[in-house]
Amino acid sequence: MKIRRRQFLLLAAGAAAGSITSRAWAQSYPARAVRIVVPVPPGGALDITARLIGQWLSEHLGQSFIIENKPGAGTNIGVETVVRAPADGYTLLLIPASSTVNASLYKHLAFNFVQDIAPVAMISQVPLIMEVPLNFPAKTVPEFIAYAKAHPGKINMASGGIGSPAHMGGELFKSATGVQMVHVPYHGGAPALADMLREQVQVMFSPMPESIAAVKSGQVRAIAVTSAKRVGELPDVPTVAESVPGFEATTWQGIGAPKKTPAEIVARLNKEINAALADSEIKTRLAKLGGTPMPMSPTECERFVVAQTEKWAKVIRENKIEQQ
Repeated sequence: MKIRRRQFLLLAAGAAAGSITSRAWAQSYPARAVRIVVPVPPGGALDITARLIGQWLSEHLGQSFIIENKPGAGTNIGVETVVRAPADGYTLLLIPASSTVNASLYKHLAFNFVQDIAPVAMISQVPLIMEVPLNFPAKTVPEFIAYAKAHPGKINMASGGIGSPAHMGGELFKSATGVQMVHVPYHGGAPALADMLREQVQVMFSPMPESIAAVKSGQVRAIAVTSAKRVGELPDVPTVAESVPGFEATTWQGIGAPKKTPAEIVARLNKEINAALADSEIKTRLAKLGGTPMPMSPTECERFVVAQTEKWAKVIRENKIEQQ
């Protein structure tokens, strides 16, 4: 089919006008309040992080960024709320690391996280602490592996629930080392840590904010951290990777939006959030939550989310993990 010159010029003009309108819309964004859906209850590290970033965005973009907590179903209720929201930049998601686990853990989700959520920016990553009771005989990762192999199935591994960072970190450790551990899920990290203190369980891969006070006060023994590098809060504690090359298991947070949110809006939010992560006060406050800033472009964010989804899908398959 041939397009006449006049038709071509009209089509081109229309496309250009649409592009200009889109850019103008992005430049005026936000023109009203924006909500950030947080898929966990108020008060925890994820919620505090969301409020920290929301406050920065409010101050620097001139509109309110309102936190809306929507917990439930392992964070899936909050995620689905954002998936079904208009893709106009006025509904954002505080992305928890569990979203990349849930993609394989839950068999009948009403959405596809990778396909339905556009990663806007990463915020920070938080290491886990591999910790044991004070009376546990192993004091290093190699000693723990040797003890576990000498006592197969006799080590109880606590976590805050199936699919939680502590659970998945422990399962990755099992895959990487070949040790056998019995998973003991609790309703949250606090009761799991309480049983650790009572020496009812033998190991826990706890997110740093949940147990660093117990480690520093000498109530439990940290034998390793799960980040790629040692962390400033525990400089004398080695990484698991120093004994198990390539091992890394962290929890993290990011900001996402419905998939078809205009690229110009995504880019503006990304630029502003990365500016926040470069701010010394924000860095300090994230560090108090155990976090290290993760500035990335939207493209890098998307690659990271896809890689995390594939990583945990493999662990779930290898260890035959099912949501109960």
